[in-house]
Amino acid sequence: MSYKLKENFKMFTLNSNPELAAEMAKLLGCELGKISSTQFSDGEIQLHIGESVRGCEVFVVQSASEPTNEHIMELLIMIDALKRASAKMINVVMPYYSYARQDRKARSREPITSRLIANLLETAGATRILTIDFHSPQAQGFFDIPVDHLTGIPILADYFKEKALEDLVIVAPHNGGVVRARKLANLLNVPLALIDRRRPEHDETEITHIIGNIEGKNAIIIDDLIDSAGTITTGAQALLDNGAKTVYACCTHAVLSGPAIERIQSSPLQELVITNTIKVPEQKRINKITLLSVAPLLVEAIDRIHNEKAVSPLFE
Repeated sequence: MSYKLKENFKMFTLNSNPELAAEMAKLLGCELGKISSTQFSDGEIQLHIGESVRGCEVFVVQSASEPTNEHIMELLIMIDALKRASAKMINVVMPYYSYARQDRKARSREPITSRLIANLLETAGATRILTIDFHSPQAQGFFDIPVDHLTGIPILADYFKEKALEDLVIVAPHNGGVVRARKLANLLNVPLALIDRRRPEHDETEITHIIGNIEGKNAIIIDDLIDSAGTITTGAQALLDNGAKTVYACCTHAVLSGPAIERIQSSPLQELVITNTIKVPEQKRINKITLLSVAPLLVEAIDRIHNEKAVSPLFE
């Protein structure tokens, strides 16, 4: 598919996920903008845009992945540089929006860091945000600028449709994931189940019971992100212990921190399907992991934004 780009279109990538940005540029049929981003010996970031952006509609690709704070700071500096260089529009393409789990005050004297990140992006000069699968969709309300909130669930659904697994059931790994799991279940036209769990400590998961029929079925656990993989791997074992035939898992954002890879490798999971909103280094690409690309989805959204077409069809 060919895309029509106006003369004032420019796209840049920072350091979080240049491979994804390169794939997007190839699909769009454009070159990535010239930029240099270096660090002083004390860790300060120095950034220089190597071409004129005056009057341009600019798209900046940067996921807020590990090292999270460094990538966020690099993005803020880039937005400021674009604003001072008289860019007309500064569209931030942020496939993974970090700090999204800190979206409320769970206890007294806690910050709402997700809102803080939104404020920082706006104050720096961003005019639009394009992202995929917020941890909580209501995080859109933290912004006073347009936010296009896409979802990776259809990408995951298409993959499992091609596998043509029989006797499927989609499983929400916790109460907060029911809406997400129902979307995948509807796309695959299969039933839904729920793992009821609690967290006695941070990064610890305790299964209480399973709601729904999983006996003899191929189960697919879906979550928005997998961090240390405790929830997914303990959930997979619980499903097998309660009669599931095999267990698959999928998510949009593969954070995969700490012991995640070791847990996934030693778990009874048949396969873990993820997307490339976050760069997955080679040492983490084990045989159990299947990586899908969100580049076509992001490129379609960019084309619609740039050419002033409706983005809403991509939300379905």
